[in-house]
Amino acid sequence: MEVNETNRQLTEEVVATETSVPSVKETDNAKYEPLETKEEVIRRLKEINESENCEVNKAEVDFLKQTYYKIHKANQETYRKSYIENGGNPESFTPEPDLLEDELKKVMTEIKEKRNIMLAAIEQEKEVNLQRKMEILERMKELTDDNEDASKNYNEFKQLQQTWNEIKNIPTNKVNEVWKSYQLYTEKFYDMIKLNNEFREYDFKKNLEQKTMLCEAAEKLAEETDVVSAFHQLQKLHQEFREIGPIAKELRESIWARFKAASTTINKKHQKHFDEIKEQEQNNLDQKIVICEIAEAMEYDKYNSFTDWEEKTQEILALQAKWKTIGFAPQKMNLKIFERFRAACDEFFKRKAEFFKSVKEKMAENLEKKKQLCEKAEALKDSKEWKETAEILTKLQKEWKTIGAVPKKHSDSVWKRFIGACDYFFEQKNKATSSLRNEEVENLNKKKGIIKEVENIINSEISDEAMTEKLKELIKEWNNIGFVPFKDKDKIYKEFHNLVNKVFDKTNLSATEKKLNSYKSTINKEGNLYKEREKLVRIYERIKTEIKTYENNLGFLSSSSKKGNSLVNDISRKIERLRNDLSLTLKKIEIIDENLSHKS
Repeated sequence: MEVNETNRQLTEEVVATETSVPSVKETDNAKYEPLETKEEVIRRLKEINESENCEVNKAEVDFLKQTYYKIHKANQETYRKSYIENGGNPESFTPEPDLLEDELKKVMTEIKEKRNIMLAAIEQEKEVNLQRKMEILERMKELTDDNEDASKNYNEFKQLQQTWNEIKNIPTNKVNEVWKSYQLYTEKFYDMIKLNNEFREYDFKKNLEQKTMLCEAAEKLAEETDVVSAFHQLQKLHQEFREIGPIAKELRESIWARFKAASTTINKKHQKHFDEIKEQEQNNLDQKIVICEIAEAMEYDKYNSFTDWEEKTQEILALQAKWKTIGFAPQKMNLKIFERFRAACDEFFKRKAEFFKSVKEKMAENLEKKKQLCEKAEALKDSKEWKETAEILTKLQKEWKTIGAVPKKHSDSVWKRFIGACDYFFEQKNKATSSLRNEEVENLNKKKGIIKEVENIINSEISDEAMTEKLKELIKEWNNIGFVPFKDKDKIYKEFHNLVNKVFDKTNLSATEKKLNSYKSTINKEGNLYKEREKLVRIYERIKTEIKTYENNLGFLSSSSKKGNSLVNDISRKIERLRNDLSLTLKKIEIIDENLSHKS
């Protein structure tokens, strides 16, 4: 029969629609609100528990439970790291008790019990509905076999159809079987009782109007931007389409084709939506795998300095920042890939902690060595054996330079202690050497002579190049002259320094040359050159670290983002300026080393 064929197609389309749709369960977690504390998780579970009949997606409840234990595990790991970093023994670490777990279990149990009761009631209701529909089918079969009073049977049959449509869900495994029986008896009834044309045409017209409205509704859904919502609404339209009776034979195929076409459009969009989500999740997984491989490829044996570890720490932090910008991976891999990355990060920071611990131990050894040198210097500071003691103290100062760094909080104090003892001895030595005073006066006269020569070249007509060369010779000669009387030291230096600046301005020397020449003129051969050198070395290392950090930051910018990016230009200018400062600092260190070699 034509009606049979139409409903057969409708049944096949509904079944195909229900079986071909991809499960959204895999991506449900992405739409839930992210929670950061266990209290928030329990609060959301209580809201679910207090809702009517606990009507909530079971996946959300499972997601909340999983989130709770992830947060708990992360908190315990944080406590463990803090315990170890504060000197605790990892084997003695005891996890903190979870004070909220009982509350979690209680509300989960209540939700489960309520849902079990609700599901049991729903299943019972489905069985009752099935029994009612079976009774209707039995009566429809009787009416189909009775051809005596068509008009009377028709009214009763319509009432049975209305009652049928009012009955809701039945067990899923019975849906198709019961529906096919319903359609069979409906078609047989209309075909066998031979309704008069008035009844028949009225029914067909009414059913056509309803099915046309459903077609229009499905076509409008095809334009819906929320494809998931559109898909679920479409299922309800299919249910309504099935429950509407037959239409005129010549219109059955066309109205079904129209409804099917709109359904196909919606189904394709729905399928495409989840295909795109899966593709994006796979892309996210690929990116996270690359980040894990970078973190796991750390060559720990090659990191032997604070600068090395600081550079790699910045890389790890950059990887962590990048990780946060990447979305979810496929559900079955999301937790695994996160645990892999966290394990790589944990390994890095564990190795870093071990390195810093060993460095602290080495610094403690260095501090003890320097304290011993302090004791030796203090034991010699009152010696009157000027020559022999000066040689010993000079050796102690050289030995001091060979000892590595000490803890920062002790660096200044131990240095002041050592250099204080050395300075005291040399001051006493200078006081005891009367001839030194005459030498200082002679040095003063020499420096005055140099000042006179600088004044002469300023007023001369020689070329800028000749003037610059002459000034460099005078500066070198100035630096080779020893101490002057203390009361004249600042005055004579200021006078010389001002004249040198005038020459610099007149000859237009570069800023770097001015700084270096000015710095040379400030170097005091008998002053605290060792301390000055240590300070410059610290500055040099700091500038190197800053340059590496900026270069590393540039490396994490994509090639497309570097074009015309003002941030990139700013970073590049900073790097260039830091490189100039690095070069100037290195040249200052070389000037000090040259003076120290002359001194020794």
